Amino acid sequence: MRNKILLLAAAALAITPVAAQQLRYLNPQDVAEAQRQHADLVQELGGAETGPRAAYVQSVGSRVGAYSGLANPNQALRFTTLNSAVENALSVPGGYVYITRQLMGLMDDESQLAFALGHEVGHIASNHAHIREQYANRTDVFGVLGQIFGSIIGGSVGNAAVEMAQQRSKLATLSFSRDQEYESDTLGLRYMIAAGYDPAGASRILAALSRASALQLRVQGRTNRQTPEWASTHPLSENRMQRALQQARATGQLGKGVRNRDVFLRQLEGVYVDDDPAQGVIEGATFTHPDLRIQFTVPQGYLMSNGTDAVTVSGSAGKAQFRGGQFTGSLDDAVLLAYRQLTRGQSNFPVPPPRHLTINGMEAAVTTARVNTSSGTVDASVAAYRWDPQRIYYFVLLTPGGYGVGPFTTMINSLRRIAPAEAAAIRPKIIHVETVKPGDTVQTLANRMAYRDFRLERFLSLNGLAANSTLVPGQKVKLVVYGARRS
Repeated sequence: MRNKILLLAAAALAITPVAAQQLRYLNPQDVAEAQRQHADLVQELGGAETGPRAAYVQSVGSRVGAYSGLANPNQALRFTTLNSAVENALSVPGGYVYITRQLMGLMDDESQLAFALGHEVGHIASNHAHIREQYANRTDVFGVLGQIFGSIIGGSVGNAAVEMAQQRSKLATLSFSRDQEYESDTLGLRYMIAAGYDPAGASRILAALSRASALQLRVQGRTNRQTPEWASTHPLSENRMQRALQQARATGQLGKGVRNRDVFLRQLEGVYVDDDPAQGVIEGATFTHPDLRIQFTVPQGYLMSNGTDAVTVSGSAGKAQFRGGQFTGSLDDAVLLAYRQLTRGQSNFPVPPPRHLTINGMEAAVTTARVNTSSGTVDASVAAYRWDPQRIYYFVLLTPGGYGVGPFTTMINSLRRIAPAEAAAIRPKIIHVETVKPGDTVQTLANRMAYRDFRLERFLSLNGLAANSTLVPGQKVKLVVYGARRS
């Protein structure tokens, strides 16, 4: 019975022409909201890629979007490549589709890109956002911390923080159900087949995502890197991969159609992998921002998530966020401002005067406020640093009542100003497409990967290879190597 259903679905994939579909017009209010909030969303999620690669993504998106059944798809749909170190693609009801450079780095050809973009167009064409009506707060400056306060503290303080996060992140990242994911997978396949692509790209990119997720689970404890919440909008399972493969086989088009691997790999050459140094980098338990010359180390076992304007830290005994910028007032004023921003000025708990100390040559101020909740007490602490006469940076820390800054003492004391030579030594990781030469093996090429650990596993995952794979001279593979920073 299942195979019959798949065959029927495959027939629908193959024979439903655009002309036979009822054209759907996007809601003008959704379009207006997407246009209004596009710039803020892009800024929060790392900024937009520009140039030939961005134009290439737009062209592939337009090619598959033409078969979506949306009216005037070339005008209705807009595709943006995000300068983000997380593997994700997302869409909003107003016709805007976003894909990260990190996700593109997992791909091996244009058919995989076509499916990813077609999948997102499927969410738009099916109006999934309004059917689901479930939004998640994004990782904006206080969005994560608002979620932390809301989940730990609750009550008026937590609600105020959550409300602030929601107001600052109105264009929220969508979270879709399993059935909606399946439907968008089916639509993505339909669009890519109609556009002339090999439907095998669907299962291949889903397989690449599965490999990357499995590898991430292995290395997460070593890297101290935590995937931000906005990156988990698409439930991923082996079922999706197997389902996509079965549907593609049932069409009779598997292995046929366009892959454009060489064209795609040329566009991928030089793309950033992992953190952009302009936003700071996570290396092991240490966060370093070479441009701001900032460095700190999180406690053992704690994880970091690097956003555009803030770094979020979480562990067994608490959560924290690091941010800052221009501020000419006193340290005491900065501490109070941090509390006011967190609670939108509605805090109803006393804030003790900060104690002043010197940390790594910098004037610092630290205080802890005790917050009573229905489930117990929570300590909300602020540690602020006078970086220079024009700038202040600070941690906001949340720990169980009575813990104060204890779990984060080493992190607070680790913040330091790095030397120019240290800053200059930080380079981005980039994709390099290597042509296999005689004598090359998976191990010799893996040894060139720009990582301290799991080099072989990362190389195999990135290229969809097995440890016993034999490479053929002339074959093209992807490496992650150190590159030069953008000017």
